[in-house]
Amino acid sequence: MTKNKLIAGLLALLGVFSCAQKQDSTIVLHSEEDLKGLRVGCPNGSYYEQKYSPVKEIELFVVNSEADGLQALRQDKTDVFITDEVALTPETMKRLGLKKALRGEESFDVAFALRKGNTELQEQLNAFLASPGVDGVVDYWTAGTEDRRPEMPAVDKNAEPLRCITAACLEPISFLGDGGVWQGLDPDLLRRFAASLGRPMDMKFQDLGSAMLALQSGQVDVVSACLFVTEERKKSVDFSTPYYHCHPGYFVVDRSNTDHVGLMERLRMNLITEGRWKLIVDGLLKTLEITLFAILLGTILGAFVCAAKRSRRKWLRTVADLYGGFIDGIPTLVLLLIMFYVVFAGSGVNATAVAIVTFACTFAASAGSIFNSAISAIPYGQTEAGLALGFTPLRTFTGIVLPQAVQKGLPLYIGACVSLLKETSIVGYIAIQDLTRASDLIRSRTFDALIPLAVVTILYFAIAWAVRILLNLFLKKKQHD
Repeated sequence: MTKNKLIAGLLALLGVFSCAQKQDSTIVLHSEEDLKGLRVGCPNGSYYEQKYSPVKEIELFVVNSEADGLQALRQDKTDVFITDEVALTPETMKRLGLKKALRGEESFDVAFALRKGNTELQEQLNAFLASPGVDGVVDYWTAGTEDRRPEMPAVDKNAEPLRCITAACLEPISFLGDGGVWQGLDPDLLRRFAASLGRPMDMKFQDLGSAMLALQSGQVDVVSACLFVTEERKKSVDFSTPYYHCHPGYFVVDRSNTDHVGLMERLRMNLITEGRWKLIVDGLLKTLEITLFAILLGTILGAFVCAAKRSRRKWLRTVADLYGGFIDGIPTLVLLLIMFYVVFAGSGVNATAVAIVTFACTFAASAGSIFNSAISAIPYGQTEAGLALGFTPLRTFTGIVLPQAVQKGLPLYIGACVSLLKETSIVGYIAIQDLTRASDLIRSRTFDALIPLAVVTILYFAIAWAVRILLNLFLKKKQHD
């Protein structure tokens, strides 16, 4: 019995040791067949998701961005991450402790996407891509060949900009450099193309799915992201002539190169380098702008909703109830997308204004219910007493009912304001660079999740805390008055 236990114990130790050895060793890939049995990550909406989703022998881990995918790879949530081989430079791989385990045999044409039927812009872009100097730009960003890159032509900054979206935020494809200016292969080509038309370029960042919606709804002129030209994509959008040819890259953790980066270096890299703190400040101001204006407009609309709920006319009460039920029954993100890509599509209204209107509509439903409940909590006898003393109905409401209703409803109103603040974190889906999107852009450059998310968390908490403090001070002042 003792001998059997000893053998079992040795076998268990060998099993643990073999597992440890497997975890500590760098994964070796000789072909795509070696992916079977592994956890494989890839970007959402990419060709790789389409290719490997049907493969049952692979545990596919789909992420929203390359930054998320590489973070999952480094945290051992996946074994391999697949993206375009050009997406990671040797310097980036060395810094992150990664290596390219395999270069895919497939080769894909890379092109820009345009809205279906925009033939004039497509012909202009194709003519530009066939012009001298384009190859020099491509070589500069992909091979470091600088002598063939032509000078940037002058442009009329007052002309109508060429509206562009990049769905990639990786060097050398497309990334935010010094001063928050988009740099890389795609922005460089599109900036030169816009200059050839006598126009400046305006570029924003969105995930690929939202970018294609923006393109199809006419909110943007060109989408870039090192896009592969596939037959399936041709059904939805038109493509320019290819300007680059790309192979898939299969990236793994390099166990022999896992340098530790200290906290101070991470802070410098995430906040100081290239002035990345400015992205946080700009995002904070945008978040505050949307939140404050949405609360102001939503409060006014909420007063009308409350009045409709308390109206003697049944049809007004019905409309108010239907409005509240509709807002409560639809996710805010879905409503935001509908407002931007459907209701205001082609109207020329900017994304910030659309976000303010959308959040004001959602806030109005909550505020209207809060106002109605607070007023209903005041005994009707007080209204009767005010009228008996000779006050007008308006004076009775503003002088007797409203001050008490404010005291009863303000705590719930504060909670609704804080909830609205947190809901604004979704505005990145319509290409608004708010606080959350700023952290995403920084993570896409540094591939460090902790520092950007920690900074954003602290700022959201500070804003919510300040809102609570200010409104509570207002309540106390009213109580003393």
